[in-house]
Amino acid sequence: MAADYQVHESAIVDDGAQIGSGTRVWHFVHICGGARIGSGCSLGQNVFVGNKVTIGNNVKVQNNVSVYDNVHLEDDVFCGPSAVFTNVYNPRSFIERKTEYRDTIVKRGATLGANCTIVCGVTIGEFALVGAGAVINRDVKAFALMVGVPAKQIGWISKYGEQLDLPIEGNAEVRCPHTGDLYQLSASQLVLIEE
Repeated sequence: MAADYQVHESAIVDDGAQIGSGTRVWHFVHICGGARIGSGCSLGQNVFVGNKVTIGNNVKVQNNVSVYDNVHLEDDVFCGPSAVFTNVYNPRSFIERKTEYRDTIVKRGATLGANCTIVCGVTIGEFALVGAGAVINRDVKAFALMVGVPAKQIGWISKYGEQLDLPIEGNAEVRCPHTGDLYQLSASQLVLIEE
């Protein structure tokens, strides 16, 4: 039975890898045998996907991203070019730490900007946006807009990707200027309450 996904002739897909329908695997990609990748994904040039990795549906992993073991990308995640994941907090070349991998979870719809670094063991909330070059070293709230080194929250971002006119903390409601979706800020958390 023919695969219902596309793999460029220069890519390597190890036996056992699970790849969903409509996924496109581009030049010089390496997918390890234990990886599970959903449907409708795009893995750009020179992407590496480890054994203990799950990638949801409609995920875009741009060029030069290595998705190492214990990294989990939920549906609709965008990984910008050369984004960096880690899986060991305190690596040493002369000490074996494969039993110390920390889980990194990128929740549904989140965007990771080009050249950002995600230190292992964090969860990035739904629809959060991490700016280009930012370094994430702690959990990120849903809809948070994060920039800098180390990254700090500078605002809130809508599901559509528009910055919302809201304070970081407090109580308020606002509509996305593009879609009209209604968001509610309370107890330093933003919730989409009406689409």
